[in-house]
Amino acid sequence: MENVLLCHGGVGSKNRSTPDMGGIAESAWNDDPLTSVVNAVVNMEDDPRFNAGTGSVIRIDGSVQMDAAVSIPGKFGSVIGIEMVKNPVLVARDVMEKTPHIMLAGSGALDFARRCGYEAYDPRTDRSKEAYKKMIKGIRDNMSENEKYLEFRRMIEQGIIEEPHDTVGAVTRINGKFAAAVSTGGASPMMKGRVGDVPVPGAGIYCGADGAVVATGIGEEIAKRVLCYRIYSKIGSMPLKSIIEKEIDYFGSNLAGIIALSRSEMAYFSNGSMGTDLYVEKI
Repeated sequence: MENVLLCHGGVGSKNRSTPDMGGIAESAWNDDPLTSVVNAVVNMEDDPRFNAGTGSVIRIDGSVQMDAAVSIPGKFGSVIGIEMVKNPVLVARDVMEKTPHIMLAGSGALDFARRCGYEAYDPRTDRSKEAYKKMIKGIRDNMSENEKYLEFRRMIEQGIIEEPHDTVGAVTRINGKFAAAVSTGGASPMMKGRVGDVPVPGAGIYCGADGAVVATGIGEEIAKRVLCYRIYSKIGSMPLKSIIEKEIDYFGSNLAGIIALSRSEMAYFSNGSMGTDLYVEKI
């Protein structure tokens, strides 16, 4: 059984190529499974080409709210709608390891991060600011949040602005032990407070004694299907790649992608462009 780290940089729109993964998995490698997946996600959160951490998309109200989660068998931690931190996945790990809870949201997550020593950090970049300017151009001040959202959807459908779906994530199997981590800057457009699949156990991430699964794509659709747990629960019933392909088929035109490991297999599949990176320990 190989020791392996597999990561992805998100599933994107059909007309956008995903960033070059550039040895992210190899540079993240550590003998501890959880540290390996967290390292990989931190690498991507720090790279402004990815929609996670630095470079996260700006929401309708001008805020940047990020979600992240980590998991090992029997343990889980996530942050929901956290703002003004550089690496949400590190805060999610601290939620799992330093609190009796599994999720912290909004101002509570931020207060916890500050108590843990995470300094204030603005994740917006020139690219995300420019995208936001395009998104709000022509929007009237007297529009309700729902009217703004519908107008943004129209602009996306007409190709005026691009819709990111990226969620970065990683899974690993080291000496028979599994771990998973995910992080996202969200989708655009989003209302303030919107939550997708990433911080919800079983939806965008699941890790158990038999494997690890993380997802990327349209968060609402992934969460409604509890996609990662559905895949995990079927491990062993057929080849892992076949399980993933069958589940992704249900999404039709809605973007979705999966990376997964079982005790003997590794697989990934998406219905759109999805950058992946793999490191297998040389022993």
